[in-house]
Amino acid sequence: MVFQGASSLSLDAKGRLSVPTRYRDALSASAGQLTITKHPHGCLMVFPRPEWEQFRDRIAQLPMSAQWWKRMFLGNAMDVDMDGTGRVLVSPELRQSAGLTRDVLLLGMGKHFELWDKATYDAQEAQAVQGEMPDVLKDFSF
Repeated sequence: MVFQGASSLSLDAKGRLSVPTRYRDALSASAGQLTITKHPHGCLMVFPRPEWEQFRDRIAQLPMSAQWWKRMFLGNAMDVDMDGTGRVLVSPELRQSAGLTRDVLLLGMGKHFELWDKATYDAQEAQAVQGEMPDVLKDFSF
C-alpha cells in the first residue's frame, strides 16, 4: 500500500487521532500496529509496524558518527495499536516535541505518514514555496 494525500484531523482531549477510514483496511493488515517517532523537520513519522521494522534496521546500522540521529529516531519511537474505532494515542512526549495542538495534518508519504501541527505545516509550506526551487526539481517535468 502506498499512502498519499492530506487529511485535516483533530486530536481529542486525550491526544488520540482518528485514522482516516481510507487507510484503516491497509493498516489493519499489520494488525493496526503502528510506530510513531520524531522527524527532524518538526513533525512526527507514523509507520505501519512492518515498514517501521525495515526503517529501524536501516537506522540501527548507521555508524557512531550518526548516533544523535539514531537517538532521535529509535530513542523516541513509540509502538501504538489502533483501537477498535481506528484511533491511535500519540504520547504527550511526542505531541510536545512536534508542537501538536488540536488541529493536525496527516500526510501520506508513500510507506509512512507525517503528522504535523496544522499551523506549523501551513507556515513551513508557505515559506518553502516562497524560496527557490531545489535544483533536483528544476528539470522535473510536471
